[in-house]
Amino acid sequence: MDQWVPADAPAGLGQAMRYGVLDGGKRLRALLILAAAEAAGADRVAGGTEAAMRAACAMEMIHAYSLVHDDMPCMDNDVLRRGKPTVHVQFGQAQALLAGDALQTLAFEVLTPDAPADGAGSGAGVDGCLQTRVQARLCGLLARAAGPFGMAGGQAIDLASVGKALDEATLRDMHHRKTGALLLGSVQMGAACGGLEPGSVAWQALSDFGDAIGLAFQIVDDVLDATQASDKLGKTAGKDADANKPTYVSLLGLERAQAESAQLLSRARQALVRSELGEGATAMLAALAERIVHRDH
Repeated sequence: MDQWVPADAPAGLGQAMRYGVLDGGKRLRALLILAAAEAAGADRVAGGTEAAMRAACAMEMIHAYSLVHDDMPCMDNDVLRRGKPTVHVQFGQAQALLAGDALQTLAFEVLTPDAPADGAGSGAGVDGCLQTRVQARLCGLLARAAGPFGMAGGQAIDLASVGKALDEATLRDMHHRKTGALLLGSVQMGAACGGLEPGSVAWQALSDFGDAIGLAFQIVDDVLDATQASDKLGKTAGKDADANKPTYVSLLGLERAQAESAQLLSRARQALVRSELGEGATAMLAALAERIVHRDH
């Protein structure tokens, strides 16, 4: 990302972009892509390793753009992110808006390097280019995860639900979209880099894994928001309760929310077994699932 996020974008835009994406963060979505690519055997597919790295960076750019916009006064109006002032506090609202826009579009540029000169489209070209079919699959998966029926749609539900009492099914649907879609999309993008096809046993199992950990991540986030301090989280603690937003803790209580995240971890483990990819190949995915549920920030 240091190589691909331009410092020289006009009028200080590059500085704002790099501030939003390069400093801090768990890199969880990127790690999921790389781990899923490893499980799917991307290193044995022509261009698979480069595809996975480009996908990981692209996903981080999408995630960063969403945080930049999410923190702005028109949405969550937050002043702290990753232990430092949010982008709009540091650079102003207009520059933050443009930085988010630019990161979003840059993600798709990273996924679509120039095609090989001969147009063969088989594997990686002489300049490390990706075959066009892989580019199209990765762009489609990322767009669906981030778009109106994924992350953006979930954020819209979130903003429309302030002060409302949601039932568990509606809250689950919101979190599947707002948070879970990018995590599921990360696993699927990694699987695509390894050549797995939708409908295969391994693809479906990894998708089930991604779906489970995506919801588990948000439930744990709700728990941490209610139990940890801002300096531990690197962002403002208790902001969901202060904003009267529905969460798993407010709906189920702390103990039931924690039990739900444990059940989802068990479901994720079972999905990895069903993938038939082997314990060694899926070891990193399993470790990331454990980290998601047992993290403290």
